[in-house]
Amino acid sequence: MVTAGRPDMAESPKFARNHDRVRNEQEIDDAISAWTESLPFDEVLKRLEAADVPAGPIYSIADQKNDPHFQARGLFESVTLPDGDQVTLPRLAPVLSDTPGETRWPGPPLGAHNDEILAEVLGLKPAEIETLRQEGVL
Repeated sequence: MVTAGRPDMAESPKFARNHDRVRNEQEIDDAISAWTESLPFDEVLKRLEAADVPAGPIYSIADQKNDPHFQARGLFESVTLPDGDQVTLPRLAPVLSDTPGETRWPGPPLGAHNDEILAEVLGLKPAEIETLRQEGVL
């Protein structure tokens, strides 16, 4: 907690042992949240790395797709949809040299099961589904 600007917590017997920290988890979480919210992400990461605290970003799919390391590892693949469009999908992992795996079928087209879901799961009648279609909801 010294790195987070809270030496008082680092030195407090209230947080000395694991069971103490578990008991006071919310106070620790609040202090960490306040610290991380006060700085840009890159600065938080720089300070944690300098203090030898294992840390890293939580990536969105867009972050992963644009990360050079993910690209170099081949963790995404381009798949052709039934209509001929191309879509980029996460690749089956792990990627093995002799049997790397591939997506052979990207799944049904968007909306392929609308009627089934609307009728069987939501209990809509065919006329109600048709109304949704006419109103541009589906």
